[in-house]
Amino acid sequence: MKVLHVDENHPQLLKMLSKAGFENTIAYKVSKKVILETINLYDGLIIRSRFPIDKDFLDHAVNLKFIGRVGAGVENINQEAAKEKGIKLFSAPLGNSNAVGEHALGMLLSLFNKLNQGDKSIREGNWLREEHRGLELEGKTVGVIGYGTMGKSFAKKLQGFDVRKVVFHDILNLENDEYASQVSLKELQNTSDVLSLHTPQTERTIGMIDQKFINQMKKNFWLINTARGSAIITKDLVNGLKSRKISGAGLDVLEYESSSFENIFQTQKNNTDFSYLLNSENVILSPHVGGWTMESHEKLAKIISEKIITNFKK
Repeated sequence: MKVLHVDENHPQLLKMLSKAGFENTIAYKVSKKVILETINLYDGLIIRSRFPIDKDFLDHAVNLKFIGRVGAGVENINQEAAKEKGIKLFSAPLGNSNAVGEHALGMLLSLFNKLNQGDKSIREGNWLREEHRGLELEGKTVGVIGYGTMGKSFAKKLQGFDVRKVVFHDILNLENDEYASQVSLKELQNTSDVLSLHTPQTERTIGMIDQKFINQMKKNFWLINTARGSAIITKDLVNGLKSRKISGAGLDVLEYESSSFENIFQTQKNNTDFSYLLNSENVILSPHVGGWTMESHEKLAKIISEKIITNFKK
């Protein structure tokens, strides 16, 4: 089977597929327009996020049997069109769940202990101890929205911090485990000191954290988002930060992201809400790298390879 790779991944992916008898073609720098002219020649496609796989693309891919998306979700693929054409979709949420859990916890601890502020202050020649007095996780209630592999990974990391409790809300009726207990959205909003998002991008989650949601939180709270930027309406987040209803935010993802992440500074240069986030001391930003570790890089490649080989090796 012929497989086209349009995004660069860990070498293990090419190695495993080749060893299993697949024929790999690399097109890391080839434009989507050019790829469209030859995609009909391929049985498989490997992609991360370079461009969306829309219906028009799939209409050209007449022989495509599978798409491997080296990441946690497949929202950049027209799933309905793929299903109609019998194209199997593979992703690897387990590949970077540990990395995301660690990243979310790191952001939270940094916010609580004002680590970024303290570091910046010292580098500017100040030694301000009282101004950088922090908080402890002990005794806090942490709320998690979305209790799949990512949410559970984060909840697991909280063990040993003596938090009061970890609660989660999910659209599925899930069993409680040793890390967290399922509650209604209202109970989560009534009890949480910290809110961490671990949801995929769907119609239900786009704009989920808006002014109404923020107002329904009983306590002032800390917000962590390592899921999808579209889950939060930034204007409402900024209003929450200004009013202190939101004590601080750790954002690995932003509403303004596109497939070309670096263009965000050009496209949003006149956006006052984006500027506020950039200049706010109680906001930590990272460039969508929550699941982007050395270890997850290899894990993702292995998981995708194994899924493809299991399903298509003759």
